[in-house]
Amino acid sequence: MRKLLGSATLAALLACGAVGPASAIVTADAVIKTYADIAHAGYEDSLITAKALEKAVEALLAKPTAEDLATARTAWIAARRPYQQTEVYRFGNTIVDDWEGKVNAWPLDEGLIDYVDGSYGTESDENPFFVVNLIANKSLSVGGKTIDASSITPELLGNLHEVGEVEANVATGYHAIEFLLWGQDLNGTDGGAGKRPHTDFDKANCTGGNCGRRADYLAAATKLMISDIEEMVASWKADGKAREALMKDPAKGGLTAILTGMGSLSYGELAGERMKLGLLLHDPEEEHDCFSDNTHESHYYDTVGIQNVYNGKYTRTDGSVVEGPSISDLVKAKDASLDGALRKDLAATHAKMTILKKRAETKERYDQMIGEGNAEGNAVVQAAIDALVVQTKSIEKAVVALGLKTEVEGSDSLDNPNAVK
Repeated sequence: MRKLLGSATLAALLACGAVGPASAIVTADAVIKTYADIAHAGYEDSLITAKALEKAVEALLAKPTAEDLATARTAWIAARRPYQQTEVYRFGNTIVDDWEGKVNAWPLDEGLIDYVDGSYGTESDENPFFVVNLIANKSLSVGGKTIDASSITPELLGNLHEVGEVEANVATGYHAIEFLLWGQDLNGTDGGAGKRPHTDFDKANCTGGNCGRRADYLAAATKLMISDIEEMVASWKADGKAREALMKDPAKGGLTAILTGMGSLSYGELAGERMKLGLLLHDPEEEHDCFSDNTHESHYYDTVGIQNVYNGKYTRTDGSVVEGPSISDLVKAKDASLDGALRKDLAATHAKMTILKKRAETKERYDQMIGEGNAEGNAVVQAAIDALVVQTKSIEKAVVALGLKTEVEGSDSLDNPNAVK
């Protein structure tokens, strides 16, 4: 579902790629350069932290201990922080959207990958691969088709990702790795994340069976994710295809991409599909990082990413800053009060998300907050949703002020909640 925004004739000055007084002209080209520079830095940080995760995984698999498993989990959480700040690039850029599913697809049917609890079920009308358990089986036979899985390699995982054209067959990326590190979270809306033991990777003291193949899967999935992120880093370099696509028409296509990404992530994706849906259903299976109970951080850093691109400023994981002319500068030149309002709305959302994040770190995790009967927790989540909706309205006004036209992703959870079951 898409939500159509208004349009206006592109102002002559913006069409020329410049807005502002002659003494301080901000061009669309300059804004797109900042936007692309931040993307490149964000994906580069995602790559650096993914490689740190790989080192932690290698240590875990070399000699599995509880301490090494905890270190790998910490590295996975650290790797999520820069990546989540890049999600704002997905919706306005086809190149990113086409790629994103390889590294961040969710939710996943974990029975495709490994053993699951009996409560998971044994079959699915929608997914013939629901419980094929790749780790336990060297050959997969589904629907008359046989797949050789004798060696678990990055190539095999790439071929099995969304196999059978079922989106829940997530074989690669952050969430497949998350499941391998934590295992299923069987706590519902009670406290606690997944509790996979380190011995699930210990060939000499194996629990869960097939510890060698489980180790092979974790190593292959991590290696593949690094390769996939390297692809996106290259796309945002000076001569990268993502950057070049924006520069073909910076004054319209490029600026539209920025605002589309901000609006779609704010509204349909984050406020709607990732937050309101789970709150309506009170369903912990709808949380984004469900195995690790890291959803509060994922949501928080999504909103930080939206601020980054509007303000034209990104703080890297090493503390250095990438900044330059921004979409905020263009909006301010057209309507200073609107720019002020949008900045205020972004700050308000950040404040509500900070409250949510702190609650998750000190009182109860996100899956508990959305639980049925938890009025206080529900209210914290709803307040963040409301703030996201408000900031989207200001983003819509910015689109009109700049004389642009775009479409922002919608969500039944927000637009037609009675249709949600």
